This record gives sequence, C-alpha cells and structure tokens, in this order.
Amino acid sequence: MSILYIVPTPIGNMEDITLRARRVLSEVDFVACEDSRVGGKLMLLLGLKKPLYAYHEHNKQRAGEVIAERIAAGEDCALITDAGTPAVSDPGEDLVRLCRSRGIEVIPLPGACAAVTALSASGLPSRRFCFEGFLPEDGLKEYLEPLSREKRTMIFYSAPHDLIKTLKTLYDAFGDRNAALCKELTKLNERITQKKLSEHIADCESAESIRGEYVIVVEGYTHRDEDEFWYGMTPEQHVEHYRALGLSDMDAIKQTARDRGVPKGAIYGLIKKG
Repeated sequence: MSILYIVPTPIGNMEDITLRARRVLSEVDFVACEDSRVGGKLMLLLGLKKPLYAYHEHNKQRAGEVIAERIAAGEDCALITDAGTPAVSDPGEDLVRLCRSRGIEVIPLPGACAAVTALSASGLPSRRFCFEGFLPEDGLKEYLEPLSREKRTMIFYSAPHDLIKTLKTLYDAFGDRNAALCKELTKLNERITQKKLSEHIADCESAESIRGEYVIVVEGYTHRDEDEFWYGMTPEQHVEHYRALGLSDMDAIKQTARDRGVPKGAIYGLIKKG
C-alpha cells in the first residue's frame, strides 16, 4: 500500500511552489487534480510529466474509489487543487476521509493558503480565528446568526460577481465592523485594504468593474458593539433617528457617519441605494 500526498499549489505567484512540493510531484506515480488543464499547465511550468487523473466535486465519489484502489495497489498519488491547499474547503476532503478509512497513509505538505495569507496582512486579531469560506446559498440567515456573536476573527471567500452581495450580507448580519478586503493575493493586481464594511460596500458600488478572487477578513464580535444606542439599527434607521430629533437630512447623515466612524459618503451611498 502506498501514499496519498496533499500537495499545495501557488494561489497566484508561481514562485511560491516549494522545493518539497516539486520533488513529491516528480516522484509520485500519478497526480489527482481538480482541472486537468490547470494541473497540466502547472506540470508544464515545473518541467514534469506525470499522468493526471481528474478529481472534482462532480465526480468525487467514482473518482475517489479509483484513486483509493490505485493507491492500495501500490501507486503513490499527489492530490492538488487549482490553487492553494487541497482538502480545505475542497472536495479533496472526501478523498482524504476515504483513504484514511481504508488505512492508506496520508502525508500533508505545508504551502499556500489564501485564508492564512489574508489573515497575516489584515491587521485584525490573528491569535484566534475561524475559516468560513464561501457563504452557503441556502439557509443563509440560520448560518450567519450564530456567527454574529463569534468573537474570533472570521475569514470568508467571495467570487467577483458575488462580492457586493457578500459584503452587504455580512454588513446586515454583523453590523459595521472593521474588515480587510484582500484582492488577488500574490498576483500582479494584489490589493489589501482595511476599512469598515460600509466603506468597502461604497467603494465596490462605485467601481467600474469588479474582477479577481477575494478574501474578506472580518473583525469578531466585541461587547462594545452593544454599548452604542444604535446597535442593531440599519444605517437608514440610524439616520431616521436623527431626523426625528429635528436634524436635516445632511446633518443626520453626518452624525450617523460620525457615530459609526465612517465617511459620510459611505452612509449617503447606502441611503441613496436603499
């Protein structure tokens, strides 16, 4: 019986491949990859020729059986994903579970991980954190409700076409917390900014286009969130509170922005969109 190797691949910058990863890829009998086109490109860049076997969300049950049987028969396999560490928020999790259930040795290699890379540069507390990945499509309210009291820093992923929706969903669930928005990590257009969620929303809504992959690192719950009278209010409700006290629309927006520690343009943008 041979070995399943978990081999991380670069998340953008090919210089991030490790010497050990390259050696393992050169020594295994075959490579299980998410997309054979992406896997083939990686092998070409490394100057390696190995048989590739497709393993992804849509074939993982059948392909997993084939891979496990080949390893049990004496072949070494390297599991890679398109970018980052396999088996973390990834179909490879099922393959690892299957191999372990059959007594197959699984050896993980350290390497690139977008979540940890983003956290390290976020400026937010990193001693304790939780990784949440992409938001689920169903049961979103039930999913986020317990996280609204999560004290650890939280890490989310978002595709470009979902970014504004994701930011607004997090804003609605957590309030206007500090967050680091990390775009295209390790790539030429890498950009990391830390602002309030409302400011990120305003920036994205005013952008001509949104491209690339994103990691969103969000500040955890603190008791100070509830110390403010406006805790639980939407920006619209917050502004309306000051209108009811006799302030003009613009003064109400200015005071709301002052309370929340954000530029008045961010509040104005949210009110206007609403």
